[in-house]
Amino acid sequence: MMMATGDLPPPARVSINSDMGESIGIHRFGNDEKLLQFVDTINVAGGMHAGDPTSIASIVHHAVAAGVTVGAHPGLPDIMGFGRREMSLTAREARDLVRYQVGAVGAFVAAEGERLHHIKPHGALFGMMARQDELMHALCDVAEDFGVPIYGLAGTLHESVAAERGVPFVAEYYVDLDYRDDGTVSVNREGASRDLAEVERRARRALQHGVTTTISGRDIPVKVESFCVHSDLPNAVEVAARVRAVLL
Repeated sequence: MMMATGDLPPPARVSINSDMGESIGIHRFGNDEKLLQFVDTINVAGGMHAGDPTSIASIVHHAVAAGVTVGAHPGLPDIMGFGRREMSLTAREARDLVRYQVGAVGAFVAAEGERLHHIKPHGALFGMMARQDELMHALCDVAEDFGVPIYGLAGTLHESVAAERGVPFVAEYYVDLDYRDDGTVSVNREGASRDLAEVERRARRALQHGVTTTISGRDIPVKVESFCVHSDLPNAVEVAARVRAVLL
């Protein structure tokens, strides 16, 4: 789905979200608690690609205390590959996998007296659902069960299948990832810091003009309803602060 580019009208409320709760046991990852002052909502790992009951409980508690809403971040059952390696799934397997993780995160949110805010798939599962109709329908089944929107990539099956099913959809822009010409994103596997001036420039272009520059140098249309900042970036806190300054 392609959009016309050019100057855009002032956007409605645009949020900042971040993937969190991706620690495992005694191994701690990310800048979770430091980021809470800059984000509006978080995506909490459900224990398959990362996360465990204690890490889920901890970040949910801190988020609720900070007034930050909590969504579920289900991934493939591949801790070694951090959920970034694709696998073959039937629609039923995908539905059960997502429901299992969303239910776990939702239980911890309920224990804090709040409601689950949304679902955002992680890593390879995110990409598979952007391309495979039956898997995206499986995600919509779970979103309907929990009565929550889906966060994802505009112009893909994330958006079109959600619209077909009547499931609310929130279009993300990935300020700390590089875009390919087809509108998909390249994962920052090296975990390198992002240049803050470049982050600000990209955020402003996406908001004001609805475009971003790809790895090859081509401008493509993007849709921004929520900025995603990945918590495992070394300078994630500074990136989120810069995006918040742009929104303010």
